[in-house]
Amino acid sequence: MFVLSVHRRQIKMAILVLCIAVVAVAFFFVSKQGVEAAKEAQMNLRAATAEERIAYLSQFGWSVEQDPVEVSEVILPETFDDTYAQYNELQKAQGFDLSVYAGKRVKRWIYRVTNYPGYENADCIQATLLIYDGQVIGGDVCSTEIDGFMHGFVKEATTFSQETTQATS
Repeated sequence: MFVLSVHRRQIKMAILVLCIAVVAVAFFFVSKQGVEAAKEAQMNLRAATAEERIAYLSQFGWSVEQDPVEVSEVILPETFDDTYAQYNELQKAQGFDLSVYAGKRVKRWIYRVTNYPGYENADCIQATLLIYDGQVIGGDVCSTEIDGFMHGFVKEATTFSQETTQATS
């Protein structure tokens, strides 16, 4: 025969530990949702209308012409070659991941940037937005010059060579 005696103090301690664990788990979920909500509040990803697309780019300080240079549909490949993999690294650095949309048809909107430092009157700086279901899923700012550049929406992001720009355009 086995006898177990439990004192009230032990029961109170077990309840206290259980309550602390429940509060900790609840805090974890609430803080995770709070971080996601804060992230969403900081960056508006809506891009279903021309106004929303222009507003998205203006969040980064870019002024663009009202009318896009080009609007096209692109099917992202099921498996990324080296060029798409490198481009996706740029997207990941901005908080996007195109691999989630592999094989999907996305819309590509290209706008001429009118306030790029050192290129204010040039026609060679463009902002590309990749849109899926009315939301920005990626993009870049690039120069279409022969020795051009490409970087994320924030200028300080990693810059890629023109070779990548041509391969993804």
